Amino acid sequence: MCGIAGIVNVPVREPDPLTRITAMISAFRYRGPDQSGVYLDDDAALGHARLSIIGIDSGIQPISNETGTLWIVYNGEAFNYIELKAGLVAKGHRFTTETDTEVLLHLYEEYGPASLEMINGQFAFAIWDSVKKELFLARDRVGIRPLYYSLWGGGLIFASEIKAITAVDGPRGLDLEALSQVFVFWSTLPGRTVFKGIRELPPGHYMIYRAGETLDRPYWQIPFHPLQHPSFTFEEAAEHLRELLADAVRLRLRADVPVGAYLSGGLDSSIISMLISRLGKTHLKTFSLGFEAGGFDETPFQQELVDYLETDNRRVTIGNGEIRSLFPQTVWHCEKPLLRTSPVPMFILSRLVRSEGYKVVLSGEGADEILGGYNIYKEAKIRQYWGRHPASVRRPLLLQRLYPYIFTNPSRGGAFLQEFFAVKPEELDDPFFSHRVRWEGGRRNLGFLSEECNAALSSYDPFDELATLLPASFWHRDPLARAQVLEMEIFLANFLLSSQGDRVGMANSIEMRHPFLDYRVIDFSFRLPASWKIRALNEKYLLKRAFKGMIPERITHRPKQPYRAPIRELFVPGAPIDYVDDLLSEESLRGTGYFNAKKISRLYAKFRQAGAEFSSEFQNMALVGALSTQLLHRQFVAHDSQRPVVPVAPDRVVYGNAIAKGGLRHGSFSRSGSP
Repeated sequence: MCGIAGIVNVPVREPDPLTRITAMISAFRYRGPDQSGVYLDDDAALGHARLSIIGIDSGIQPISNETGTLWIVYNGEAFNYIELKAGLVAKGHRFTTETDTEVLLHLYEEYGPASLEMINGQFAFAIWDSVKKELFLARDRVGIRPLYYSLWGGGLIFASEIKAITAVDGPRGLDLEALSQVFVFWSTLPGRTVFKGIRELPPGHYMIYRAGETLDRPYWQIPFHPLQHPSFTFEEAAEHLRELLADAVRLRLRADVPVGAYLSGGLDSSIISMLISRLGKTHLKTFSLGFEAGGFDETPFQQELVDYLETDNRRVTIGNGEIRSLFPQTVWHCEKPLLRTSPVPMFILSRLVRSEGYKVVLSGEGADEILGGYNIYKEAKIRQYWGRHPASVRRPLLLQRLYPYIFTNPSRGGAFLQEFFAVKPEELDDPFFSHRVRWEGGRRNLGFLSEECNAALSSYDPFDELATLLPASFWHRDPLARAQVLEMEIFLANFLLSSQGDRVGMANSIEMRHPFLDYRVIDFSFRLPASWKIRALNEKYLLKRAFKGMIPERITHRPKQPYRAPIRELFVPGAPIDYVDDLLSEESLRGTGYFNAKKISRLYAKFRQAGAEFSSEFQNMALVGALSTQLLHRQFVAHDSQRPVVPVAPDRVVYGNAIAKGGLRHGSFSRSGSP
């Protein structure tokens, strides 16, 4: 896994292209600390920072085809590269490295954009055609790897992280529409970032840039299979799911470095760890999180599976003070406002992985989205029944079983149910039914924005933008499938795979791989009836049956415990006076102008006085959202960066076309300057 960057069709001016592209890849050198390389010609500059995992001795990028007309910089893995390479060799292609990077380049040379449909992997890459003067950008199906771009100086600039773009283009202001999306949907919508003029290539898309024009096209969408009785039995489905996941794990164990696994103590990571062990990987090393705050800790379940599989487990126990102190650094890496503190422990966990000498870990991410694991799916099922039978008393009480950490006040439980979850019959036809109740709660938090911001947003409705982004098939899906699509389109790529995935992993040079997000597993899951995913209120029913007897029963049947990290506990009396007090002071809030200074400072004061008994989940998110936005402004808009960029000369520079700087002849040279 790596970091990529590039500048195309930007007129040469000071600083020169080599200085610019060096500054860009230096901004995220932690993504690729092993090697770096640059390609330059009259029209383009490409840069790459490499984390060596496959073809370690021969994979320095940029890499070209045989004729030197196509050049690639690539961040990711094509797990089926061995099979793809065999087909390309049969067609006459010749290879000079053992990398999947070169396979993708020749695959594109042979098939063009259609090549993307053949790749089983996680990737973001750029290919520069020096003859056509054309740039091709692509991103994997579900958005595991990031890719940002901006139209700049008459050309285009792209990178794996936003800070690489601002390293040469300077600070950017925050986009208020995107900021409102974060507070409503908990993340930006596909294609948006919170920075003005900087876009993200959406998952499953490619883009062609030529002569100032961009063409953005999807090559993959979440599969849609019209409702029909499956041609296979439940038991056949369970067997096929086992086979698909085993093969997805097998492919993701391909690496020239050791591969470990995250072990949370839940069903999904337990299945992945078990499959790795069964595939013959001896002495599997697993990595786990523990919390000093007891309500968040899953250590007993982790230990049970460690004993069962006999893995070599490493665990880090995290305290509230550590989360608070590392929150600014985590926001800097995530490059977006956060409404949760959960990325911080994942940042700490990836640091543990790196300290053990590992670069690659497999995780269970994605199972909840595709196989019906989230409480929000069950919540919608309960509320649909309630909407059809509003006189029911017992069914709504099931919501308290789903969210015991919300219903902490028994005397108010019934009132909260009615005010927050109650359903009117006419709401049952809402295509956003599963998520509307929490999104409306998020919309109420927009009241914490300043009067000026709300005035600027008065004509903008984020729900209207969302409706234009969803594929046509969304409106024809069953209720569970619609909820799954909303989770995958909005929250999966833009938070779980980003802030809790790539960004905190790569901050410590760690690559995460997700077998449940193999496109074959996704396609199969969307062929399944809803009742096979959730039976009554038993989530991931088919997955549990498929692996029955292969992991401890207590883990299979334990109640769903969503991964969470402390929020309100960070602000209770006794918390240190530090950056939080500074950024949430009325003076600082008025200075940035995003929030109503009196409302936020008053909310913070109540947290400090009353602690855990005071705040609701939405108030928790409002305060963390305000704090992270203030941090983001200081780090990126005011340009008080968490880590100033210190340019490091690339290990390899390749000159193409007729360009030559400083008397250097065409070809490549090492950092010392020798050809």
